[in-house]
Amino acid sequence: MPEDVYENAPSTAEDLAFLLSDDLISDIVDAVRAQDADTVHASLEDLSNADTAELIAKIGEEDRRELLSMYAGDINPVAFTEMDTELRRAALSTMPPSEVVSIISALESDDALELIIDLDEDQQRSIMQKLSAKMRTAVEEGLSFPEDSAGRLMQREVVAIPQFWTVGKAIDYLRSAADDLPEDFFDVFVIDPAYHLTGQIPLNKLVRADRATKLQELTLDETHPIPATMDQEEVAHIFRRDDTASTPVIDDHGRLIGVITIDDIVDVIDQEAQEDLLRMAGVDQGDLYRAVWSTTGTRFRWLFVNLLTAILASATISLFDATIQEMIALAVLMPIVASMGGNAGTQALTVSVRALATRELSDTNTWRVIGKECMVGSLNGIAFAFITGIITLLWFQSPLLGLIIGLAMIINLFVAAFFGVSIPILITRMGGDPAISSTVFLTTITDVVGFFAFLGLAALLLF
Repeated sequence: MPEDVYENAPSTAEDLAFLLSDDLISDIVDAVRAQDADTVHASLEDLSNADTAELIAKIGEEDRRELLSMYAGDINPVAFTEMDTELRRAALSTMPPSEVVSIISALESDDALELIIDLDEDQQRSIMQKLSAKMRTAVEEGLSFPEDSAGRLMQREVVAIPQFWTVGKAIDYLRSAADDLPEDFFDVFVIDPAYHLTGQIPLNKLVRADRATKLQELTLDETHPIPATMDQEEVAHIFRRDDTASTPVIDDHGRLIGVITIDDIVDVIDQEAQEDLLRMAGVDQGDLYRAVWSTTGTRFRWLFVNLLTAILASATISLFDATIQEMIALAVLMPIVASMGGNAGTQALTVSVRALATRELSDTNTWRVIGKECMVGSLNGIAFAFITGIITLLWFQSPLLGLIIGLAMIINLFVAAFFGVSIPILITRMGGDPAISSTVFLTTITDVVGFFAFLGLAALLLF
């Protein structure tokens, strides 16, 4: 391979990890402020779409507004699809409708729909009126499907070929219609005259076949079209399970209406994973770019719920205030039991939420998983009961106090494991999202049970 291929390649792992350096960002910002158009044009031209999105995310609000107002034409429209949802909404809202229309019109239908969904209703109507009839129809159709469904995710540009064609005719068609084909596609879909899907052919299989071969002879034996109303999480599960690159989407009548490709699914998996992680902490995905008051409001609600649960735990402690006054060591030791229970419960909860998200947990193995987690919790409870019991004995010279904290540890770690794995399952069966509220319930249970077990045993055995 020629050496000049690598002439400009990054030379270190650090270069590969941080192609868009802070120094480069500062240089571009300085050029924007100095109205050095040549430098800005050259810099934007050299950046990838992901780097451009990162640049817009990292610069200040005033610099971002100036960059978009002066140099929007130099930014590849695909770069807007790489941005965080909240950042993209803020960026597009500052741009004239004509520029937004130009950006959306240059995208494929699935990406165009993603951008339009982020806008408020007034902006949507204004933009839709200026789109071409073809793009407007595709977007309106996409908006008619449920949120987070396959219909919202799919790309309308699809390669569909009649089932009676030969390989040679199909290849000739693909070459002649190159300008009208999707930018990237992995399969050719075979249809009947009513546009019903009859099969799909991977491109590598098509180009290897003899020209005289009928398409019907090449179609895959198992083609699993996805209903347009299917939830995107279920679609992602199908892609993960079947290791497929693209899958057709059909309407209620079985007609081919679009295709979902692996690049869209990677985004879905990343988005869902981030949402679950953030929701467990009561944080929204766009908090980094959202206004202060909006961010404060969303976090206040979560913190208020936590305040109520903390009051409940404190109320449990107040039931044993006389016991605590008799032995100050109890006040020193009781946070240990609650903390260990919370951590053990979080471990079980994380396993449960992940298993539910990846469809590894169902009615078939629910009780087996619960039983295993309870066993793990009990064994860890016994182990840490011995450790904390010895520490308490050496610390306070009280064998009975060591026994009490050991028993409380066993009880709380068992309870934490049981509820840690069970709460997400219960919330899921009730139609809720286990990532949102599981942590609050679990923390409340482990705190209340931990305090009650420890102080209750102390009141029973010491006084």
